[in-house]
Amino acid sequence: MNRSYTVGQVATLAGVTVRTLHHYEQIALLVPGDRTAAGYRQYAAADLDRLSQILFYRELGFPLDEISTLLDDPDADPAEHLRRQHTLLTARLQRLQAMVDAVTKEMKAQMSGINLTPEEKLEIFGDHLPEEYAEEAQQRWGDSAEWAQSTERTARFTKEDWIRIKAETDELEGRMVAALASGVDPASTEATALAEEHRAGIGNFYDCSFHMHRCLGDMYLADERFTKYYEDKATGLAQWLRDAIHANADQHA
Repeated sequence: MNRSYTVGQVATLAGVTVRTLHHYEQIALLVPGDRTAAGYRQYAAADLDRLSQILFYRELGFPLDEISTLLDDPDADPAEHLRRQHTLLTARLQRLQAMVDAVTKEMKAQMSGINLTPEEKLEIFGDHLPEEYAEEAQQRWGDSAEWAQSTERTARFTKEDWIRIKAETDELEGRMVAALASGVDPASTEATALAEEHRAGIGNFYDCSFHMHRCLGDMYLADERFTKYYEDKATGLAQWLRDAIHANADQHA
């Protein structure tokens, strides 16, 4: 025996209002297949199938008159509806994923505090975009005073500030590479002066204590990404800089 459903039951099953079902009936979009002797609407399984199709297209933003045309197309069969739905859902997923990617990038940019256009970031930083590590950095240091300072300061940086800081960093790293190549002892006055300049450069972002600087020096060896950054400039530079930082910190202990 085929089961029938009252309008209230259908409304509950589909998560719509009885008023919505009445409206669909009034515009001949979904007309119950039968009525009881007392005149109450009765929906059959086929009516529920049609309702699921209606709700699917409504979710995708189709107007009711267009949905009616789609469902009443004499040349369309259930398989055709499924293919159309698959295509529409795939396109929607792609749009949603693009939106998610855009929001994710914006979140990372906000966390990094870098208010530049994508073109400006590439111009200044090249392939080493700071926001790539912003989420990880926030997880590790987000509760620290240094993170709060960095977020506040970088939020005020202009493009010119970033260009200046990048140029100063490149120039300092060039002198460190030259010192390493010349055999300068990392504990020497020349090396510790370079280490102190390095600490002052970090001061653009937050107040870097000697203890914090020492921790950063250790991280340059402990984290392979930082090690690679310095080793790409000169073999042995990560170790040399770490030792110079420690020597400088020891002088101010």
